[in-house]
Amino acid sequence: MEATAVTWALLGLLGRRPMSGYDLKRAVDRTIRHFWAASYGQIYPELKRLEEAGWIAGKDAGRGGRSRRLYRITAQGRRALKDWLHGEETRIELRDESLLRLFFADALPAVEGLGLLAARREGYRMMLQYLRGLDDGKGPDPPFIDLVYRWALDYCEWGIEWCERQERRLRRAA
Repeated sequence: MEATAVTWALLGLLGRRPMSGYDLKRAVDRTIRHFWAASYGQIYPELKRLEEAGWIAGKDAGRGGRSRRLYRITAQGRRALKDWLHGEETRIELRDESLLRLFFADALPAVEGLGLLAARREGYRMMLQYLRGLDDGKGPDPPFIDLVYRWALDYCEWGIEWCERQERRLRRAA
C-alpha cells in the first residue's frame, strides 16, 4: 500500500489504543495538530484504505443511538509503522498561511504589513496558551510525546520572539 500524509498519524495513534474515526480526529486535535493536522475528509477515506490493506481492522461498535466503527492496528500495520519509524527519510513540510501572507505583504502599505506580523505574533501566543492548557494533571507523558510537546512550546516561544524582533527591525528601517 502506498502511504499518504495521514497514514502514519493514524497508525501511530491506533498503535496506542483502538479508536473510532471521531476519536482519531479528537486525538489529532489534542496531540499532533500543531505540526500534523488531519480533517475528517482525510481520516475516514484513509481508515477505509488502511482496513482494505489489512493494516487496521474495524468492527461495528454501537454507542447509544449512533453507530460507529472501532479500529485497531493489526500485526501487519504494526510492522509497517515500525518500518516507517526506522526509515531514514526526513521530510519537513511547512504549510503556514501566515508566512504566505507575509511573503506577499509588500503589496500592502507598510503599516498593514506590520499588522500581519502582529497577527502572527498573536497566533503564536494563542497556540502557546492552548498547548500549555493541554497539561491534564494526570502525570508525565511518555518521553517522546513529552519531547514533541516541549518542541511545540519552544517553537511558539521562539515565534513570538522572532515576530517582536522583526517588527522592531522593520519599524527602524521605515
